[in-house]
Amino acid sequence: MLDFMRRHAGTWMIKALLFAIVVVFIFWGVGSWTQHEEGIVATVNGEAISIEAYRRQYNRMLDQLRQSFGAGLSEELLRAMDLPNRALDELIDQVLLRQAAERFGLEVSDEELSRSVHRIAAFQANGRFDAARYRQLLSLNRLTPEVFESLQRESLRVQKLARLVTGGAKVSDRELEEWYAWNRLAVQVDWAVIESERFGEVQATAEEIARHFEENREAYRRPAEVRVRFVRIDPEALRGRHTPGERELEAYYEEQRERFVVPRTVEASHILLRLEENASPEAVEAARARIAELRQRILEGADFAALAREVSEDPGSREQGGRLPPLRREDVVPAFAEAAFALAPGTVSEPVRTPFGWHLIRVERVNEQRTRTFLEVKEEIAERLSRERARNAASDLAEAVYDAVLAAGDLAQAVAGRELEVQTTGFFSREQPPPALAQPAPFVEAAFALAPGEVSDILDLSDGYFLLQHEEGRPSRIPELAEVEERVRADVLRRKKTARALEQARALLADLRGGAAPEAAAKKYGVSFRPSGFFQRSEAIEGLGLEPAVNQAAFELSERRPFPEEPLATEKGFCVIRFAGRRDPEAAGLERERDRIREQLLQQKRMQLWEAWMSDLRRNGRIERRKELA
Repeated sequence: MLDFMRRHAGTWMIKALLFAIVVVFIFWGVGSWTQHEEGIVATVNGEAISIEAYRRQYNRMLDQLRQSFGAGLSEELLRAMDLPNRALDELIDQVLLRQAAERFGLEVSDEELSRSVHRIAAFQANGRFDAARYRQLLSLNRLTPEVFESLQRESLRVQKLARLVTGGAKVSDRELEEWYAWNRLAVQVDWAVIESERFGEVQATAEEIARHFEENREAYRRPAEVRVRFVRIDPEALRGRHTPGERELEAYYEEQRERFVVPRTVEASHILLRLEENASPEAVEAARARIAELRQRILEGADFAALAREVSEDPGSREQGGRLPPLRREDVVPAFAEAAFALAPGTVSEPVRTPFGWHLIRVERVNEQRTRTFLEVKEEIAERLSRERARNAASDLAEAVYDAVLAAGDLAQAVAGRELEVQTTGFFSREQPPPALAQPAPFVEAAFALAPGEVSDILDLSDGYFLLQHEEGRPSRIPELAEVEERVRADVLRRKKTARALEQARALLADLRGGAAPEAAAKKYGVSFRPSGFFQRSEAIEGLGLEPAVNQAAFELSERRPFPEEPLATEKGFCVIRFAGRRDPEAAGLERERDRIREQLLQQKRMQLWEAWMSDLRRNGRIERRKELA
């Protein structure tokens, strides 16, 4: 951990949120150092973006899409998303932002960084920063504290830049009132839906299926696929072969004694009166006076724990009478640590101000620094050495297999007699990797980079070492009709059902326009009209759900124009609506919502300012992209 983190501490939110924080500003592999041109995907004002950084960004975004869409992530969807260019665009923006922050001279102090980390909920236990949890979560994400703190510092610096750029945003009263009048207007309609699935008798002929396939061949294109053989060398499978002896354990203990030093800790209780960091001087003084009064009561004999249960505003410790777990200096912010570690057992501090408010601290016990004995850590050392040696043995075995396969030209021959299993995947695409892989992205990338018969470099993945050999590849192709006939049939049936539903919905709408009574007209087509009740522009209609086309059309109707021009497409079929009323927003509601609406509009304006500023930054920057990614 950085020296800074030895002096400071912080807080934030679980693995998914941690991941989101980290990837906001990934600058690894982005730099101005000299590189061979083939290793660069773009330059931004003379600063290079490496192919390694691009691949990490691309794979991260691809993994996120797989998690979001699962089996629904098709090659067509990926092409529509233009993932290669989106990944590079993000990296370019990150460099532009960092360069802009440097031009403005924006910096983040150690104290600011400490506070931001302390507030990350993922690193907290019972509402307080937990250094062990911090290190554990970073380790799970393959990050060191130094790297994470560097990324977090950059993120904070760009936040400062955003405040500088958007600080001039204002919302006028007129804008607020117009927004309220538009968004709080309510209408009601009567509605009926002709559902596509009601036409179950629809059939698709062989001629229709063939014609649809010929007219839409590209829609059925299959992505490029590959099949590989691979061997996985699992370090865990080698653990039993590498059990360290007693002398090795003792030698390790003597060489690494500093690992087993237990730092000085204090066991303390506290009372917290919360206070915003930017509180007014009057509020600061009022809180200080109150905490000073509590201290005087304690000195005069009041029970500290009872007072903590009564008045402390730290929910994590209040019910325990303010009692905290044993604290190391790095577990708490500097001001708290300085006071707590200076107190003798049984004594109460002067009022202490931290970013969280005013504290009173009472130290119950001081645990001096000590070194854990060999017997205490023997099993821990054995576990560590066993794991390390198994990993090293697996690496050595992977190297040996790699050398053997280069000589033999065949993965199966290379592993013969080595108690390793060669597995063969089915054909898979970039979008649908083989199942049961802990890290599919690097596996897939390596597989698709191989020429026929070629063997990959050793892949060092979280679940072991992998070697891949290309077995067979299939280029992207349009399949024969027989291969996708059922899918084509389903598409033809869906299209025919949709056409029938639209035809009947148009007929119903025509009857209404001709003066037919709504209920009689609807009954003719086997449906009925339902009242929507009053709803606003962004609200779902009861029984129908949120259908944007229906909502938009409903607010364009009036007594003079009670029907839309055409039936409205919905998820289930086609909807016919009839105007039933309009209700203007109540004036009193504006005053109740004024502050919230103003803040919402302010955020929108800030976003618009930021996007416009970013567009200028991109337009005025010297950005050169590799042609194949342009």
